[in-house]
Amino acid sequence: MEEPMSKIERAALTVWLVEDYAPFRNTVSRLLNGTPGMACTHIFATAEDGLRSLKAQAKPRVILVDVGLPGMNGIEFLSQVREVAPETRVIILTAFEDEDKVFRAICAGAAGYLLKSADAGQITGAIWEADGGGAPMTPSIARRVLEMFSRMAPGRTDYGLSEREKSVLEKMVGGLTKKEIASALELNFHTVDASLRSIYGKLEVNTRTGAVAKALKEKLV
Repeated sequence: MEEPMSKIERAALTVWLVEDYAPFRNTVSRLLNGTPGMACTHIFATAEDGLRSLKAQAKPRVILVDVGLPGMNGIEFLSQVREVAPETRVIILTAFEDEDKVFRAICAGAAGYLLKSADAGQITGAIWEADGGGAPMTPSIARRVLEMFSRMAPGRTDYGLSEREKSVLEKMVGGLTKKEIASALELNFHTVDASLRSIYGKLEVNTRTGAVAKALKEKLV
């Protein structure tokens, strides 16, 4: 059942929250609504309720979702969101940090992966970062991802990437946003955007997180 929210700022960065544990759900929603420029407009206890609203209402810019939900789990939900709202950034916010769940979440298109032990600033900072094109992760998760893909890495291939695309991909793996990549490489924003679209096509991925994961897995940079 969707829980109604109030006093929503129209211009705010809209965030939805899918979390079955009511105390944590309420804490996070209060945090987001108390953050200037941010508004948690919808909160849900199940992925199914979230998907129903997502199909019927204006899409949020960011969704926070737990992995261990009753019924449809958070990773299955994430895959559905990529089809229904491809522009919405989805951040996993969970207590689970095992490699299988991290790997499946990244492959499903997660924009970030945070543990519930993250503090208020880390949660709100991750939302801003994901909305800006970044891929925020709890440091321990980021280390696991690097180690995991390092172990799995096969032989190198470049997928026909141009030198500029390789440079853009390298900066993206380093965590830079589009604007930061443009500044670092002395390119205009539209050139970087076009390079990213080309990179996604050549790597056969649909998200920034998927491109970074593939670059790490196959040692493209």
